[in-house]
Amino acid sequence: MTTSTRGTAKIPAVLVLEDGRTFRGRAYGAVGETFGEAVFSTGMTGYQETLTDPSYHRQVVVMTAPHIGNTGVNDEDPESGRIWVSGYVVRDPARLPSNWRSVRSLDDELVAQGVVGISGVDTRALTRHLRESGAMRVGIFSGDALPDEGTMLAKVRQAPEMQGADLSTQVATEESYVVPAIGTKKFTVAAIDLGIKGMTPHRMAERGIEVHVLPATATVEDVYAVNPDGVFFSNGPGDPATADHPVSVMRGVLERKTPLFGICFGNQILGRALGFGTFKLKYGHRGINQPVQDRTTGKVEVTAHNHGFAVDAPLDKVSDTPFGRAEVSHVCLNDNVVEGLHLLDQPAFSVQYHPEAAAGPHDAAYLFDRFVSLMEGQRA
Repeated sequence: MTTSTRGTAKIPAVLVLEDGRTFRGRAYGAVGETFGEAVFSTGMTGYQETLTDPSYHRQVVVMTAPHIGNTGVNDEDPESGRIWVSGYVVRDPARLPSNWRSVRSLDDELVAQGVVGISGVDTRALTRHLRESGAMRVGIFSGDALPDEGTMLAKVRQAPEMQGADLSTQVATEESYVVPAIGTKKFTVAAIDLGIKGMTPHRMAERGIEVHVLPATATVEDVYAVNPDGVFFSNGPGDPATADHPVSVMRGVLERKTPLFGICFGNQILGRALGFGTFKLKYGHRGINQPVQDRTTGKVEVTAHNHGFAVDAPLDKVSDTPFGRAEVSHVCLNDNVVEGLHLLDQPAFSVQYHPEAAAGPHDAAYLFDRFVSLMEGQRA
């Protein structure tokens, strides 16, 4: 059920975590109930890109920045054709947006797309609880006829968990499409869509790459039918332990030694393809202010993240894999989580974060140039 945002400011809402803790507030966006995994994002800006990132499918996002909605919503910044978050939690929503690019308010957009949210929540306390107890299932309930807390908690505990969830095919394109190169075409790339953001093929197109975006179900034969100079594996939602098909396709690409680049979910797929395991982080990395060190150059980058799983690979040595030697190329400076992998004997690498800079920052844009260099080297 949804209702106009103009009438939701005083409608009661309750957020219920699976461990029984509750937070009370007011309805924000659509009125009704929703369920997902409670996670927090530390970005100060970029809420529109966050909401439309397919990697957030089946997650209820808690914004740690207190004021959300100040710049409204426009039609240029979405990263996909819809909002993907299951629910939205904010402290102080803007009463009126103020930005020359804004065409409507954020709460109106949430209502239009049926996204149930809650405002007036102590998001600092909620974030601290998630940091201490870990990401967990959550429900948001709003409206005049709220169920009792026991009923709400029972519903939350019946919701599916993120661990073991196979979600990439739910968010990926069903039909292939082409993003043409901007200017002179230099290369062709086959991009496996596991939940790709719109800015990613655009960043490649800016570098003269014609990008063929393929469904998550694409086979090795589909990949090579476009005669690619390189292959890209995108970001996406869910547990990488369930992604057997993308892992199989990636191994087929590695066997052919085609230049390969993966980001986020693609990094986890590369990890599995090389024989490493993956594991669920306690509360994950989400936001646009995560410090990562490129161990190749020693440079520290501020990066955009959205992941709750990570690759289990050794930080202190080069590993032997079925496809040659591999090493950890990037590491998170907050907790030493693997943030990138690099093959030493063939042209393949990946990172766990978002170098397309949507929304910001631009520190990691060089990774697309590194991909171009791999394709240039292969062609030479």
